[in-house]
Amino acid sequence: MKDKPPAPTAVVLGIDDLRPLPWTTRIARSSGEGIKLLEEHRDSFIDELWLDHDLGGDDTILPVVTLLEEAAFNGRRFPIGTVFVHSSNPTGAETVVRSLARWDYQVRRATA
Repeated sequence: MKDKPPAPTAVVLGIDDLRPLPWTTRIARSSGEGIKLLEEHRDSFIDELWLDHDLGGDDTILPVVTLLEEAAFNGRRFPIGTVFVHSSNPTGAETVVRSLARWDYQVRRATA
């Protein structure tokens, strides 16, 4: 009997300035780090992407959202299973959900 190859590890990325998000594969703490993280995974499937809106000081998730929107506009949408928005800022979270849903990303609100 042959040994089965190990199941692939799910790629779960998070962008949040404070929460530990222990279920994530990797985490970024600012929008700039988040953009770099997504660019590193540009051509591989991301099972889940967890986004917080407010990232400390004047930083928000909006530069990351813009990156995702521009990729979709250019016909090269990031391959993401589900985007979870877990912000405690209801207005900001709704903006992210609407923006990404418009570009056919699977997106939903969640608690973290």
